[in-house]
Amino acid sequence: MRIAVIGGGPGGLYFAALVKQLSPRWDVTVWERNAADDTFGFGVVFSDETLDGIAQADPEVFDAMSADFARWSDIDVRYQGQVLTSGGHGFAALGRKRLLQILQQRCAALDVDVRYRTQAPPVDELTAAYDLVVACDGVRSATRATYADTFGPDLDERHCRYMWLGTDKVFEAFTFIVAEHDFGTLQVHAYPYDSTRSTFIVEIDEDAWRRAGFDEHAARDHPAGTSDEASIRRCEELLAPHLDGHRLIPNNSKWIRFTTVRNRTWRHGNVVLLGDAAHTAHFSIGSGTKLAMEDALALAACLHEHPDVPRALAAYETERRPVVESTQRAAQASLEWFENIHRYTRQEPHQFAFNLLTRSRRVTYDNLRVRDAEFTTAVDSSHAAAHLQTAPPAPAVPPMFRPFQLGGLRLRNRVVVPPTALYAAHDGVPGDFELVHLSTQSIGGSALVIAGMTAVSPDGRATPGCPGLYTDEQETAWRRITDFVHRHARSCLGLQLTHAGRRAATTVPGPDGGHRPLAGSDGAWPLVACSAIAWDPASTVPREATRHDMDRITQDFATAAERAHRAGFDAIELQYGHGHLISGFLSPLTNQRTDSYGGTLAGRLRFPLEVLRAVRAVWPTDKALIVRISATDWAEGGTSEADTVAVSRALADAGADAVDVSTGEVVAHEQPRYGRSYQTPYADLIRNATGIPTIAVGAISSYDDVNSIILAGRADLCAVGRAQLHDPLWTLHAAAAQNYTGPGAPWPPAEPRRRAGTSGPDTGIGAAAHPSTRSLPLHLFLPPSPVPSPFAPRPAKEYSCVC
Repeated sequence: MRIAVIGGGPGGLYFAALVKQLSPRWDVTVWERNAADDTFGFGVVFSDETLDGIAQADPEVFDAMSADFARWSDIDVRYQGQVLTSGGHGFAALGRKRLLQILQQRCAALDVDVRYRTQAPPVDELTAAYDLVVACDGVRSATRATYADTFGPDLDERHCRYMWLGTDKVFEAFTFIVAEHDFGTLQVHAYPYDSTRSTFIVEIDEDAWRRAGFDEHAARDHPAGTSDEASIRRCEELLAPHLDGHRLIPNNSKWIRFTTVRNRTWRHGNVVLLGDAAHTAHFSIGSGTKLAMEDALALAACLHEHPDVPRALAAYETERRPVVESTQRAAQASLEWFENIHRYTRQEPHQFAFNLLTRSRRVTYDNLRVRDAEFTTAVDSSHAAAHLQTAPPAPAVPPMFRPFQLGGLRLRNRVVVPPTALYAAHDGVPGDFELVHLSTQSIGGSALVIAGMTAVSPDGRATPGCPGLYTDEQETAWRRITDFVHRHARSCLGLQLTHAGRRAATTVPGPDGGHRPLAGSDGAWPLVACSAIAWDPASTVPREATRHDMDRITQDFATAAERAHRAGFDAIELQYGHGHLISGFLSPLTNQRTDSYGGTLAGRLRFPLEVLRAVRAVWPTDKALIVRISATDWAEGGTSEADTVAVSRALADAGADAVDVSTGEVVAHEQPRYGRSYQTPYADLIRNATGIPTIAVGAISSYDDVNSIILAGRADLCAVGRAQLHDPLWTLHAAAAQNYTGPGAPWPPAEPRRRAGTSGPDTGIGAAAHPSTRSLPLHLFLPPSPVPSPFAPRPAKEYSCVC
């Protein structure tokens, strides 16, 4: 086996040493264009998991590294004149120069041919002469560029500027410095890597960087190998309170932007990418060196375990890609948090520190409590003091069970059951299925349960099975449900009002979950939308709404809101997202109008605000008025973050009490990036950019995530959908799991409430009791089994979805 390695950084050297150790007869050659003692950068941080792998694969390398490690377990957050410390994290760091020396010595001992100050031959020559070519040639990989059509690189250059420096101040912990100045926020990521030095990375957003005058220094000529000394001196001045008289140490230090590297594939024939050539992750959650050495471990093992190169490379990518993509998702969340740090500098110190530590969603409320209970309790107490009238010890009231004022409603906790489409109505009239669903959800402990996708007119229904609120019969049917819920449960009950627009007149979803246009014989009705654009090629083209149509629809919404009040609902939610009619006005992808209701954002907002103002005029102020939006279209040219913030401000100014922040379903060609709590960053954006209360929704399924979101200030309420469809008592079970028994999670009464003037219990669903009373079988209060019930007539996905 002949192996060529392009690049003699830590990843390339470690790979060469590992394969030579496993197969001494293999011929391994490394080309490195720099001298052996050239190095750029300062310290490298390792996780315990990475170190465990190194210890098992090559004890000699591990022992040499361990002898020089700087170890610590604390994270210090320096913010608003305070230092908040969180312990129990565990880090190990090593100087990059020392790491290279260790790996160079190991390669020499194993007889690896390392050619310093030597440019690698063209990659096409290497592929012909060697069995395997490993490209470790960095972020600007020439190998990747040569075979770009195969690798499919995606290079995302980000917005902040940063500079990699060192300092002779030895920090005692991994330290985040957040320094506010007249030009903006300057942040530092610092950590010790030996007994005399620390890494010191200065980061600042582009606008603040220019206001601070750094652009003038950066514009000067800085030849390769030199540093931007003027900027470094300026940083020393600005950060002097944190340096305590120590100096900043440059090493080819200049302002640069971080580039996130992704590739469609990491292999091409007998060429494979490793480390930064294949992928990068923002330095705020770890180091590229750590990822590169993990790649080296996996690639060496796969070559040893598989009989030929193609299968080894396939196994390597199969093993590593999920790990890398998970790291990149966390890194992206962290990167974006620091890019937008100005949103959070109004937070008080404890909440800010908690927000920073949980920014990537890998560290959570429960996880942090395990690491450092004292720190988490301090954060809890600070938050509880602001939200509890009488604040008991904070751990007694988890964040999710603290009250919140939503418009005129005082909600007892922060959990919402989002609107769910049941498709069980007849002629728009809700029946027993809606009664059972909403009653069951309402006794489960959530503060607010919202009934789903209720049309304001017959032509506003998405399907024939959707409920409506445009006739007296429908109003009476809804009143039956709200009366029952209010008698037997303590949850507030809301109703989502909508006109489906171009998504109307479709079939109830079938087993595949898809909708199809209704045929004329199925009772299809004409479609009206913002613009005459069909949902997809198979859908009916709608008619563009006229002024008369808009007046009628505005009145339909206002009339439905009046009916909702009479029907006993505590809140209404207007559906301004998911491609429904009003969503069509807001998105530039679906609003192609040439009149005053199209074009600019102000034009696109005109009709949505007309509807909202009409509803606000008839909806009581002692109840809640929510608007749901799609904060992004997940498609090129769609709604921008700036648009979303401006829309949310306009909605609040027009009378919305909160914004329910969903995403997508605006165009059929969307490409959403699903994942845990994947829509929460948009709720975070709106809340912290505007101060408007938000509801986070989308793939939130654990009470730990709810607590983390609320305590960090990313949203005010959390809508938990599928988890509560699976377990309608999810909120009460979350309270039990956290040993909470206070007013934020009241169990239903021990006996059914009786109708006035009768001696027997009310009919309908039985009123549940706290397990300790044993009024009903205990199994009713236990989390449901993951095994589907044999009595279920069909899977839930066939008749319901979270909308």
